[in-house]
Amino acid sequence: MQWIGRRGSGNVEDGRSGGGFGGFGGGRLGIVGLLVVLAISFFTGQNPLQLLSQVQSNGPAASQVASGPPAEADSAARFVSVVLADTEEIWGKLFAERGQTYAPPKLRLFRGQVQSGCGGATDATGPFYCPADQRIYIDLSFYDDLHRKYGAPGDFAMAYVIAHEVGHHIQHLLGTTRLADEARARGTDAGPTGASVRLELQADYYAGVWAHYEEHLLGVLDPGDVQEAMQAAAAVGDDRLQQQAQGQVVPDAFTHGTSAQRQRWFMQGYQSGDPAGGDTFGSKAL
Repeated sequence: MQWIGRRGSGNVEDGRSGGGFGGFGGGRLGIVGLLVVLAISFFTGQNPLQLLSQVQSNGPAASQVASGPPAEADSAARFVSVVLADTEEIWGKLFAERGQTYAPPKLRLFRGQVQSGCGGATDATGPFYCPADQRIYIDLSFYDDLHRKYGAPGDFAMAYVIAHEVGHHIQHLLGTTRLADEARARGTDAGPTGASVRLELQADYYAGVWAHYEEHLLGVLDPGDVQEAMQAAAAVGDDRLQQQAQGQVVPDAFTHGTSAQRQRWFMQGYQSGDPAGGDTFGSKAL
């Protein structure tokens, strides 16, 4: 994927402890936060050391000072920022064509563990979208996991993951997520044809739609990029993950769909470029 030197998103929050713009809740304040504190000290006459202590001891307040786009020297974070910017451009265009306004999600980078509007999570959770605060959460160590643990190398494998999580944001904006919530309330969520699987496969479809416009609108795909995404989709299929973890496949425990299903819905979205074509909830054959 051609991303170096391209525009990044302003909706990335770097919440990594010791990251380029500091951590949240007691992490490093960072140069931007330090300048803010010094400015406040200058105009109020307060002791700057006292202000620093107050900011670093208050979790939410510190996070607001520390949040911001990725550090310039952080290649992986800059890549994520460019991919998110592309999703904003593409989905903004697609929503506008339907007379709607696209409200992009925030994306928060974290390291190790994080507190989201949907509860606490760790790097073991993997990337996820929280509809409660409309944020995507990613520990960049997952980039390495895709390559080493799941056998899905390449930058577009990670781009697919980000686009999939943005797909969940699309579902939230369109009200589709509510269908899964209602299914959970009825107890019809589980299993290979349950609402959770249908929700995840539709997010894969939306990722494919995004990839379609990455190629045909922005023209930034390299040869092999789509194959990298297909490898990633296969790598995180329920059947493959279950086989690797426990030596057997249990369809009743599926939550995301099989490798073949995830590849098929991504490819359908990529080939059509039509957001309306991914009605996994109305489809009898997943």
